[in-house]
Amino acid sequence: MIAIIKQGVTDAQIENLTHWLESQNLSVHLSKGEYTTIMGLVGDTSAVDIELLENLEIVEKVKRISEPFKSANRKFHPNDTIVDVSGVKIGGGNFAVIAGPCSVESEEQIIEVAKRVKESGGTLLRGGAFKPRTSPYDFQGLQADGLELLKIAKQETGMPIVTEIMNANHLSLFEDVDLIQVGARNMQNFELLKELGKTNKPILLKRGLANTMKEWLMSAEYIMAGGNENIILCERGIRTFETYTRNTLDLSAVPMLKELSHLPVVVDPSHACGVSKLVKPMAMSAVACGADGLMIEVHNNPKKALCDGAQSLTPDEFDDVMRRVTKIMEVVKE
Repeated sequence: MIAIIKQGVTDAQIENLTHWLESQNLSVHLSKGEYTTIMGLVGDTSAVDIELLENLEIVEKVKRISEPFKSANRKFHPNDTIVDVSGVKIGGGNFAVIAGPCSVESEEQIIEVAKRVKESGGTLLRGGAFKPRTSPYDFQGLQADGLELLKIAKQETGMPIVTEIMNANHLSLFEDVDLIQVGARNMQNFELLKELGKTNKPILLKRGLANTMKEWLMSAEYIMAGGNENIILCERGIRTFETYTRNTLDLSAVPMLKELSHLPVVVDPSHACGVSKLVKPMAMSAVACGADGLMIEVHNNPKKALCDGAQSLTPDEFDDVMRRVTKIMEVVKE
């Protein structure tokens, strides 16, 4: 349920209404726009007397929201959310590129890639320390040592770091991580999402392998229900019957999510396609359809990568992608 507040209402009046609603065991999310102030009511609103609420002096209109995701809903929060990741803003017209290797392999590797990514215009450094792999015999990442190497790369370049968490028990290791990634396999790990909701860290929430947009937004809702509203959605392809690509990149999700939610949306063409030569056209397409950012895998020697070399770009290829993407952004902004 949302209550649209009349213009010219004082902060004291809004505060009084908030206290009254909270006394009815409701959580109140306040969204102040340039022209409109909206109160989002979360909880059991069935007992709320809509007519009584609408007749209050400061209330213009009351609406019920049918979608199960409330806090993530654009009706609750008409303006785009801007997530600040250690100075790098994403959403609300702010575009960011997250790039780096699938997995951190050595200090030399991550620093070399980080420097090249930054030179090309990348704004955040990604690198896997804990790696969820389909086979238990594949490289599982350097884990805590990998996080330390990411911090060294951050010191060398000044770039905020992005890496994936797999277990809530590892949260203490992620204190210096700027953006915590929840991978596709953990999108519906609700206990992990609840714990992330208790943190103040920005969260990059990837879409599950075969999940609908509604299920994806409900996962975001789990985090937001805990109090953490700094969430970035990441479209990374879904599993279909197609076999020529690793997954099928659902670019229609970008404008659809923009309509449904206020959260920023980035696109990962690397995981979506699984083929490096497809990353450039898909990255350009993602920008053209309104994405707030990109997440691209870059490796200094993809042929010898310990993880996902087939979908990784070389630094030179990434530089070319960034030049093309910049041109598309200029056209989109016109």
